[in-house]
Amino acid sequence: MAKLPIEIAETIDRLKRQLLDIIDDATKAEYTLFEQFGETDRTIDYLDQLKNVAQQADERFSQFSLLQRRLANAQPIASSDMLSLMTEVITYTQARLPAWERSIEEIKIEWRL
Repeated sequence: MAKLPIEIAETIDRLKRQLLDIIDDATKAEYTLFEQFGETDRTIDYLDQLKNVAQQADERFSQFSLLQRRLANAQPIASSDMLSLMTEVITYTQARLPAWERSIEEIKIEWRL
């Protein structure tokens, strides 16, 4: 198995935990908004935004898992392309996490969830 530097492995683990938190928070907010206010003209855009945040976070999580499996099968070392892709995914995720969190929080505040 191609080993990642410990810093990268720890970063991936941390990001995956954060992504799971985003998925949980967005899904919970979506459920609460729907339960309290239903699906109306006023709520539909917010429900869609929350669903999109959860889906995007889920896609990132899946991408990390897929890359980790590919790295586990790489022998004797990971290709530079694969490591470059992992770095890109890390960078993208680190940039998007605050926006996803902010989107959820703004909806929760606006609807007092």
